Amino acid sequence: MFNIEEFLRKVNKTKASDIHLKIGKSPSLRIAGNIVKIDEPPITEEDFENMLNTMLYGDLAKRIKAKNDIDFTYEILGVSRYRVNYCKELGYPKLTLRTIPYAIPTLEELALPAGLEVFTKYNNGIVLITGATSSGKSTTIASLLEIINKDMPKHIVTIEDPIEFLYTDKKCLITQRGVGVDVNSFSDGIKYALRQDPDIIVVGEIRDRDTMESALNAAETGHLVFSTIHTNSASQTINRILGLFDDSTRGFIRDRFAKVLRGTIAQKLIPKTSGGLVPALEIMCSTPAIVDYIRKNQLEEVDTSIKRGGSQNMVSMNASIFKLFKSGIIGKDEAMNASDDTTELSQMMRGIYHGSAAANPVDDLL
Repeated sequence: MFNIEEFLRKVNKTKASDIHLKIGKSPSLRIAGNIVKIDEPPITEEDFENMLNTMLYGDLAKRIKAKNDIDFTYEILGVSRYRVNYCKELGYPKLTLRTIPYAIPTLEELALPAGLEVFTKYNNGIVLITGATSSGKSTTIASLLEIINKDMPKHIVTIEDPIEFLYTDKKCLITQRGVGVDVNSFSDGIKYALRQDPDIIVVGEIRDRDTMESALNAAETGHLVFSTIHTNSASQTINRILGLFDDSTRGFIRDRFAKVLRGTIAQKLIPKTSGGLVPALEIMCSTPAIVDYIRKNQLEEVDTSIKRGGSQNMVSMNASIFKLFKSGIIGKDEAMNASDDTTELSQMMRGIYHGSAAANPVDDLL
């Protein structure tokens, strides 16, 4: 009989980031970005029922019967925590588990630039970490929060769906609240957090207008807000945020957002030539010029400023990818696959790129 705890203990040794379990199929893992199928018997309906009996707690069994998709956390003490998604495929249930290590990795361990610490120094405003699913957004936020936790006497309130990394209070007091467990929604969580004496509010994801408006209110009233959104660049992020609002209010929201935005970090994970994954980043820091461009809806100028902004701690995605390629960390095919502007990247590789991105002092930033 399939024993989920024994299985996860073995899987933990493989350093898999994700585990896929569904009836009629053998388990699959994602290791270093690739799907690996495990040579084990297909999971039966009885196996799956036993898994759920082991993993579910509280009212989760009732919630699963009422919904086809639900997220929750599962933990094997001394092994790992997992963010679990339950869904259905062709009428049959499926579980996808994301591994969440107990130890919060440092920026250095994640191969992220130490310069990202600048985003922990603000007293108010909004910092957005962006990227596709499984690009490491939550882990980056956790690393930044741990820097604050070690160095500053602050109160951090997190609102997550579900709660992922568990924090141990150091200099900070940290309150962690789960959507569907402790609060009804992200927007409710932000609203009530404002009454809980916070310095920093972490919103797991901005999914809708109510959440974004609540985040704006928090930033405008003197709080630092960290959140994530599924976009690939600063300009896409600004467009996505503004697109949540009606035409009649968009101009007003644009002005508010421009005032409180402190920066964006767009992430991509790229396969390394030596195996494993490495992050490439676009980093945008708010400047008076950036604020003006957002207000005027000149988002192409935002992209240009990022390419020119090495002296202002800004780096374009192509500059980051090119540095990884030039250092031999990633191959040419992987670099080109990760780029959204392959023409520019090709020119950088051939040494004929005449734009300012090639001159950015990215070595100090990446």
